[in-house]
Amino acid sequence: MATNEMHATRKGGESNTDLAKVRAGTPYVWDGKNEDERPLTREEMQAGIEAYRKQRGRPTGSDKESTTIRFDRDVLAAFRAAGPPSSTVQAQNARF
Repeated sequence: MATNEMHATRKGGESNTDLAKVRAGTPYVWDGKNEDERPLTREEMQAGIEAYRKQRGRPTGSDKESTTIRFDRDVLAAFRAAGPPSSTVQAQNARF
């Protein structure tokens, strides 16, 4: 729906998200020629969503754990002066 149509429907008291109008519209029909334009099936969409969700967060099998620790400012300044990545340097120094 174009912007001018949305304004006209709003002035007429109609909803610009009228579900009946959306459902009455012609659904997309794949012509079967280009596989890239084929709509996903429900199962393919769910598989894609699950694959995306598995990519998020820390990788599986990681032996690292997130924690919070407080250091004196001079100790932090020394770590930061060592350059990035300071968390790796901190981990190495903690293994005294």
